[in-house]
Amino acid sequence: MTRPRLVATDLDGTALRTDGTISPRTAAAFALVERAGALLVFVTGRPPRWMSGVAAAVHHRGLAICANGALVYDLHTEAVVESHLITSGVLREAIATLRDRMPALAFSAEYEGGFAREARFRPDGRDSRTPEGPAVDDSALVARPCAKLLAQDLTMAPDHLLTAVHDVVGHLVTATHSSRGDGIIEMSAHGVTKATSLAALARRHGITAEEAVAFGDMPNDLPMLAWAGTAYAVANAHPRVLAAVDQRTAANDEDGVAAVLERLYSAVQPLP
Repeated sequence: MTRPRLVATDLDGTALRTDGTISPRTAAAFALVERAGALLVFVTGRPPRWMSGVAAAVHHRGLAICANGALVYDLHTEAVVESHLITSGVLREAIATLRDRMPALAFSAEYEGGFAREARFRPDGRDSRTPEGPAVDDSALVARPCAKLLAQDLTMAPDHLLTAVHDVVGHLVTATHSSRGDGIIEMSAHGVTKATSLAALARRHGITAEEAVAFGDMPNDLPMLAWAGTAYAVANAHPRVLAAVDQRTAANDEDGVAAVLERLYSAVQPLP
C-alpha cells in the first residue's frame, strides 16, 4: 500500500500489551510514523483520566480521540480540546427508558472531568484500583452532560447485551462495547463514534480516508476500521472484527501494530 498520511490505532487489546503497557518496539514504531511526517492518532474508548501513562510513554506528543469519539484530547497539554457530549435531557431519558425495559442494569457516567456511578455499578479495571467517591443517585448522574454512559449487567454476554440496549435506546444514543467478558455497554451521543471524530480530524489536516490506516480489535473499533482506506485487525480481535476486516497482523502481545508500521515507515524520507 502507499505510505499512509494518517495512522489511527486503538489502544487496549490492539497497540497496548495485555498488561496495559506500550512495548519499546511499539513506541519506536510510533516514532517512525512521526519522523515520516504522518499524523499519529490514538483512538480509544478510554476516558482522558486513563491517558496519563500513554501520554508519558509517547513523550506527550500528538492527539487522542477518547471515549469512543466523544472527546479529543491533547497529549501535550493533557487537556480536552473538543467534545461531543450526551446532553442531560437525553441522558435522563436514556436511563429512564433502559430502567423501565431492563431493570437489572446498573449505570455510571464518564464526564469531561470525572466519573460517577450508582451503588449497583461494579467498577472494573483501573477504577477498581483507585479511590472511589460516594455512589450517586439518578439526579446526580444526569445533572450534567456526559461523554459516555455505561450500562452494566454482569449476567449477560456483551454481544447480547449490546443488541438489547441498542433495540431500546438506539434512537437516543450510539451504543457499542469493548468488553471481552463483563457485560458493560458504552453509549455515546447519537451518531458519535470513533470514526466520526477521526474523519473530522482528518479533514482538518487535508487527509482523506484512502490515505489512512487503522488498527483495532473490538466492536467499538468497527466504524473506524470501516472508514479507513486500509484497516488491520490484530490476531486477538473479536470475531466480528476479524470477519469485517481483510487485513490481519499479529496479536497485541506480539507487537502486531508495530510490525505493520515498521514495514510501512522504515527507511523512508519524510512526507512532503
